[in-house]
Amino acid sequence: MRLRALLETDALGLRLLGGEDELDRTVRGVMTTDLRDPSRYLSGGELVLTGLAWRREPEDSERFVRILTAAGVAGLAAGEAEIASTPDDLIEACARHRMPLFSVNEKVSFASITEHVVRQVSSERAGDLAAVVDRHRRLMTGGPAGGGPEVVLDLLGSDLDLRAWVLSPTGRQIAGSSLADSGPGLPAAVGAALAGEHLAAARTGRRGPHRVTAAGSTYSLFPVRSSGRAASARDVRETVLSDWLLAVEADAGDWPEERLDLLHGVTQLIAVERDRREAARTVRRRLAQEVLELVQAGAAPAEIAARLRVAAPVLLPGLGTAPHWQVVVARVEWEGGDIPGGPVAQALLEEVLVDPDTSGPEPSDRIAVAHTGDEAVALLPLPAVLTGAEEPAVPSLHADTLLTAVRDPLAQGLADDGRLTFGVSAAVHSAEGLRGALEEARHARRVAAARPGRVCAAGHQELASHVLLLPFVPDDVRRAFTARLLDPLRDYDRRHRAELIPTLEAFLDCDGSWTRCATRLHLHVNTLRYRVGRIEQLTGRDLSRLEDKLDFFLALRMS
Repeated sequence: MRLRALLETDALGLRLLGGEDELDRTVRGVMTTDLRDPSRYLSGGELVLTGLAWRREPEDSERFVRILTAAGVAGLAAGEAEIASTPDDLIEACARHRMPLFSVNEKVSFASITEHVVRQVSSERAGDLAAVVDRHRRLMTGGPAGGGPEVVLDLLGSDLDLRAWVLSPTGRQIAGSSLADSGPGLPAAVGAALAGEHLAAARTGRRGPHRVTAAGSTYSLFPVRSSGRAASARDVRETVLSDWLLAVEADAGDWPEERLDLLHGVTQLIAVERDRREAARTVRRRLAQEVLELVQAGAAPAEIAARLRVAAPVLLPGLGTAPHWQVVVARVEWEGGDIPGGPVAQALLEEVLVDPDTSGPEPSDRIAVAHTGDEAVALLPLPAVLTGAEEPAVPSLHADTLLTAVRDPLAQGLADDGRLTFGVSAAVHSAEGLRGALEEARHARRVAAARPGRVCAAGHQELASHVLLLPFVPDDVRRAFTARLLDPLRDYDRRHRAELIPTLEAFLDCDGSWTRCATRLHLHVNTLRYRVGRIEQLTGRDLSRLEDKLDFFLALRMS
């Protein structure tokens, strides 16, 4: 806005004292100060409001106005609340430096002027930004995106002072504006919480933006709806687990329609980028499908190896040697069975298997996912990392790590009618091992499916222990076995608050060591011996015998 517009607004109580020829200067903000040297807080284009507390002698006016001029200030307004009239030395100093000078009526507060200017400037900036966004949308729609989502997020930061992030359905940061990156970053826990709230809102059918408070800040969440998959989807469950969202650190509840429309335009721009990346995955999906079909058909290892040599440069450009491979199997199941789970699981794996710490323009370019029926299979290449040892290290994905990263937000998207299970194989370095890795991942997923919960995962490490057997014990056998051993202890604890169950768990966890267990429970050894004796008396078992220890261990695991 222009200085002239402020002077023409009677409610602001401004009177021009000098600088009539400079009234077409642009005002970009407001600053209230009584510092002798406020230069460190000025960036240019401000209307400076002052009560003149900095003026102790006439010479101070020249020094103060010279500082404002050097900083590129648009104009100076002096309040009359504490002085009878604006000093002549200040009027003269402003005339010398061609600095527009206003007096502010004592009945008008600086806060009123600040609120008016900020509202007007913000409205004009939004209008200018809308034109830029519209032009950028036409450019992106007509061809490849230039700069990705960061470009339009930077516009939000520079023109509207909005910190914003594009997040995956699990809260992983896909893009952020330079303004967002310059301040405190978005913590991973906050990103996951925002993603979970977004998924929960999407499942209830509520329209965005959604207002969420997390870690003491207010965010507005705007869904990024892909024009491709979302347009053809018959049900929100087909896309909800893989769609992006735009998180803006602001409360959009009191925004005018113009600004809301602008943010919806921004989400459309991001959706164009989302569709572009979706199209780029077609080649990787086809490679994964071909490899999967060869493995399932029992093709010769040499044939599979040849296909992998073709796939490796696509998935890991510039990699000099063939990577190790890991297989991840996922299954999404909805109640009613009318939503195909395979495509949903495929799109989901392409989002959740990206390492949040991976650098580069598009880490998901390194993941190939196929689907067959209701199951999705991901080929995850693992490049070797040189550590100085004789053999390079090969970092691999662990099921627990994956589960921790995705469980809370995705559970909200699954609501009460969906279920997601993962199985993760060990790393293999050849085509000969790929078929075994696929079977291993599938078996691990079946182990995960036997567990309670909306989101479950199991890894190859669990297939070589009792964990593999427990999920397949029939429910009636499980209940009878645990009741026979543990119900007497639970009943006793309920009546006497004796904590026999926690004592039993600690005793087994300490491998039957009296000293270590007593230390862990902060008990005297004699007290521990009394409790263990009571456990043996109530159950008729002997905790010095390996068989009885094993029975108790399994009962606790199955309970």
